[in-house]
Amino acid sequence: MTKTVNHWIGGKTVEGTSGAYGPVTDPATGEVTTQVALASAEEVDAAVTAAKAAYAAWGTSSLAQRTAILFRYRALLDARRDDIAALITAEHGKVHSDALGEVARGLEIVELACGITTQLKGELSTQVSNRVDVSSIRQPLGVVAGITPFNFPAMVPMWMFPLAIACGNTFVLKPSEKDPSAANLLAELAAEAGLPDGVLNVVHGDKVAVDALLAHPDVAAVSFVGSTPIARYIHATASANGKRVQALGGAKNHMLVLPDADLDAAADAAVSAAYGSAGERCMAISAVVAVGAIGDELVAKIRERAEKIKIGPGNDPTSEMGPLITAAHRDKVASYVTGAAAQGAEVVLDGTGHTVEGFENGHWIGLSLLDKVSTDSDAYQDEIFGPVLCVLRVDTYEEGVALMNASPFGNGTAIFTRDGGAARRFQLEIQAGMVGVNVPIPVPVGYHSFGGWKDSLFGDHHIYGNDGVHFYTRGKVTTTRWPDPADAPAGVDLGFPRNH
Repeated sequence: MTKTVNHWIGGKTVEGTSGAYGPVTDPATGEVTTQVALASAEEVDAAVTAAKAAYAAWGTSSLAQRTAILFRYRALLDARRDDIAALITAEHGKVHSDALGEVARGLEIVELACGITTQLKGELSTQVSNRVDVSSIRQPLGVVAGITPFNFPAMVPMWMFPLAIACGNTFVLKPSEKDPSAANLLAELAAEAGLPDGVLNVVHGDKVAVDALLAHPDVAAVSFVGSTPIARYIHATASANGKRVQALGGAKNHMLVLPDADLDAAADAAVSAAYGSAGERCMAISAVVAVGAIGDELVAKIRERAEKIKIGPGNDPTSEMGPLITAAHRDKVASYVTGAAAQGAEVVLDGTGHTVEGFENGHWIGLSLLDKVSTDSDAYQDEIFGPVLCVLRVDTYEEGVALMNASPFGNGTAIFTRDGGAARRFQLEIQAGMVGVNVPIPVPVGYHSFGGWKDSLFGDHHIYGNDGVHFYTRGKVTTTRWPDPADAPAGVDLGFPRNH
């Protein structure tokens, strides 16, 4: 009998009742290993109802109670990180070391949530007028939802629910149906840490489940990470239903390499940032912009390194890159390479015919490198989300920045240079939310917030950090006057309250 991944609602596993199931595939073999229950609107309602019931007590629980649970949760995640990573590798395909890195970056946000006591401190101004004080506090929203992508099935959920529940909310998570098992283990470990039933729920599903969350009147806010078209849809739909929304979309991240850069370091960075996790990262570098005469040498160095990358199953310790998530996605990624020459690019490396001995049915693709790519080509215009690196040539710094700023995306970007003045100018002039200076993947640490500009973010708040705390809470200001016992009644005054 095929293993089934079911929902986690109200602190326990709940079997799917919709009758609909989706396949979960091992990308290294191409075999369906599991099926996942796809929730109906009624099952989503059951999860939201459980979260709403739990909020009655959790929303007024003490910070000491919440943080004690989160500290225990952090310890359990640390102890089980290999198990979480193994689930990621089995269903996503990324190599085990990369999966461990994903868990570690998710743990950063759990650690941030453990310190929520300082993040939720209010403000007080005394004696703003005679015997008048003003205080500001932040309170939870209620039931909040997270809709997360396939490429980071543990990290992105951990970017959301630890902060949300630390702030006093309850949470309904709808992970990707392509690799759902890690989310269930995260919820089970939270229960083991003592999280009350219903505070964290997991419902699996497709668009039916997503739309049910977006329309549900008891969901106060929605967090999303995924492609730009879906992010735009999530933002528009949830906002129309009166919900607070943070919807992080796609990317086309550029790396500007100036003539004075250390080209060996730049080539190392380009290979790791373009091909790590098989390019299935919203923070992957997919376009290198070479300035001046360094282009030929830089491309040669990138090619030399890329040709040495070992591709194989994620559970093989010698593998440096695994397969893509599905065969359909592999074929789509390959189409950008096979069509590149006709659109003017020079195909330096073509990985579309790559296979792995003994795993011929896996979703394999090799590393591809396209040089002299034009900005109107499909390989440049689209977010490929695979191991395809485009190199563009420009003559000057100014031309490179103009090219990059013309992109509709503004997620992450990087500059490689030894010139501090150029780097400072770049970080001010570039239109992107996250900037790396000699750092190829500038994902902020947990106590700074992650988010892009332009078509890479819909909504006002970035994810985690201070923005995450603000997103999952709302402010309240109280103005207080206590009469002095010695004062006589002041009588009625119909004028505007005076502060002076």
